[in-house]
Amino acid sequence: MALFNFNRPADFLNAAREMADSGRPTLARLLAEEAADRTTDPTEAARIRREFTGPSLRQED
Repeated sequence: MALFNFNRPADFLNAAREMADSGRPTLARLLAEEAADRTTDPTEAARIRREFTGPSLRQED
């Protein structure tokens, strides 16, 4: 089993794509949202969110 180290938005985005490819769209969307939140460029963040369509699944206080 591989260990994942998530330090960059690209790490979250790569994991999101892996989850989408393996049939886990909910986890993919959550990881993509985290990647978008950690991206400093608003245009890139919007592109990431468009790539993983659907409503936000976060439950924040």
